[in-house]
Amino acid sequence: MFGAFFKPQCLLVEDIPRAVEIITDQIEVRQRIGYVSQLGGGDRLATGREDLLLQGELYGMGRQEAERRANELIDALDLKEFAARRVDSYSGGQRRRLDIALGIMHSPDVLFLDEPATGLDPQNRANLWVQIRKLRDSGTTIFLTTHYLEEADALSNRLAIMDHGRLVAEGTSRQLKQQIAADSVIVGLQDDANAEAATRLLGRLGFVREVKGEADHLRLYVDEGVTALPRILRLLDENGMALKTITLSEPTLDDVFLRQTGRSLRDAGQQAGTEEQQ
Repeated sequence: MFGAFFKPQCLLVEDIPRAVEIITDQIEVRQRIGYVSQLGGGDRLATGREDLLLQGELYGMGRQEAERRANELIDALDLKEFAARRVDSYSGGQRRRLDIALGIMHSPDVLFLDEPATGLDPQNRANLWVQIRKLRDSGTTIFLTTHYLEEADALSNRLAIMDHGRLVAEGTSRQLKQQIAADSVIVGLQDDANAEAATRLLGRLGFVREVKGEADHLRLYVDEGVTALPRILRLLDENGMALKTITLSEPTLDDVFLRQTGRSLRDAGQQAGTEEQQ
């Protein structure tokens, strides 16, 4: 799981407008927390608007205040077209947008979002990002779990990477990328039998920090990729190792995840799915 979260100061009591005691003030704690589950919520036999109004009332809003807030979220998350329909008639993307509206209906101080963009098309995902930024900028502390690396990079003030329930890296996006501190060169060889020899050969180069074998290619972490690339090409050619592909890229969060966990996000997702089926 790739975990992204905003404003780590939320771990400090003084970051919350008025401190509450977690053990003794459990009702108030719940009132100040919003949660959007990956599985969603709400009554599917009610309309979207009815679900929002009920959510507001459950959090102590008066009818007029709940209607005002519901109308505000219906406009903000583009729910107007189907807000009067029963939820069981919604598409997956429409239901996801309603789930998010339900989670922020009471304007929580702390909001937990579990895979909020799942099932959304690019347009609605972009709109969701706008709404998340508005919540963040208004002072809401947000914890976001996501497998969308670009989402984590674009929205998070701080990031955490978890692997099998263990925190393996934490910091800003820039800090995590600086841990890689090298460009990535991906080399695909015509003959996979040359992979071991190429690994030894390339690993001797002073500007190559690390060589890792991955599926059908080698990944090299190098200093100054633009100048390293022609030297890599020349060395492989001199040793009769024909190339199939070669690409150069700057460090990304995918590189960070790969370095920290030893596998890609896609591999992690497939493994999780396999474990669930067993």
